[in-house]
Amino acid sequence: MTFTWLAAVLIACGGDDPGTEDSGTTASDDTGTPADSGEPIDTVDTGDTEDPHAGDLDIFRAMLDGSLPPEEGLQQVAWSGGWPIATDAGYLFVRLDDPAGPYRLSGDHNGWTLDDMEEADGFWWAQVEIDTPTDSLYKLVNEAGSFSADGWARRYAYDEHGEFSLVEAAAAHLERWPGATDGAVEARTLRVWVPEEPVTHHLYAHDGQNLFDPEGIWGGWRLQESLGPSTLVVGIDNTPARMEEYTHVTDTIYGDLYGGEGDAYADFVQDHVRPFVEGEYGPADTVGTLGSSLGGLISLHIALRHRARWDFAASLSGTLGWGSIELANETMIERYAAGGHIPTAIYLDSGGGPGSGCVDSDGDGTRDDAPDSSDNYCETVQMVETLEGVGFVWDEDLWHWWEPDAPHSEVAWADRVHRPLAVFEAL
Repeated sequence: MTFTWLAAVLIACGGDDPGTEDSGTTASDDTGTPADSGEPIDTVDTGDTEDPHAGDLDIFRAMLDGSLPPEEGLQQVAWSGGWPIATDAGYLFVRLDDPAGPYRLSGDHNGWTLDDMEEADGFWWAQVEIDTPTDSLYKLVNEAGSFSADGWARRYAYDEHGEFSLVEAAAAHLERWPGATDGAVEARTLRVWVPEEPVTHHLYAHDGQNLFDPEGIWGGWRLQESLGPSTLVVGIDNTPARMEEYTHVTDTIYGDLYGGEGDAYADFVQDHVRPFVEGEYGPADTVGTLGSSLGGLISLHIALRHRARWDFAASLSGTLGWGSIELANETMIERYAAGGHIPTAIYLDSGGGPGSGCVDSDGDGTRDDAPDSSDNYCETVQMVETLEGVGFVWDEDLWHWWEPDAPHSEVAWADRVHRPLAVFEAL
């Protein structure tokens, strides 16, 4: 294959070269956003369903008396009732200490004035009575007067001022679950879009930190703007291991070996993330997975590895020639040709174009060798033909879209993500 393809892969990975990619993963910073701990989180048992905060006040007290490190307490509550903690006396808010403190609390409840927060060992906290907590916005304010969202808040959303936190929520919003892992993959945050209407569809989307934030890396997808009113989306963040986790086999780029951990990631999504989401939010009638570039590749891998468990899989500009860049490993195209028809509706698209033509000049079975083809156009068309050949039927379980000359970028995917969403939400 020609190496004009490499730039497109690197843009999707967020770096200048495979050794220096910036995945956009969460980390502790001056906004108090949680760093993924790497410790396994029990993503099935959420505790007392009648009182999601049962035990959370004890966790806070342990933080306050110094018997529990603040970061550990924050993480425990994040996977229980979530922050802020509802108590009989109001709501408990916490912010890890840093040089920008002291911190204060501001929001709808106090007309965006400032509530003082108390200093403890390693964190700031406040307990505030809030008469109307539902859809009540708040932010944390540092000593310099800078407002920022609560990086540990369970519920949040975005407006023209960026991210804001919610005390409680009835309107459509996002929910944060930091540090999700089964022990076999790196920990990462789950970002769940909760619609206002009863849920009928669950969509598991990769590169989660790029999906909802209007200021996300490379522009973001603004996915919430394209969703129907009954679709719940689980955005699964990537990690620095993105190229390893999103690929089903190994391949080399400029002689450096990458990839091959896609089975572990697929099993994490199927066996751990899905059971947690269905336990926390209820089951859905229709379940799908979606991603772009390597995220599109892993979406198709998940659907094939866990046959008959997924109703829909979408690949936008998918890196479907992975395996044949420099090595001769099985591509996803070859894997679907061997695997035959599966009961999963598949949507494929790309931008770019064929350039001088989709050719296999190196004889590796993948028609990806035109130096002026782009955005995985040729590989996508070859996959479409392969799916037709194993029994997929147009407009029943197979869809394809070409957006001529569209670049390999978050902005381009944001502009056309409404197409696969329309297919998925009609199933």
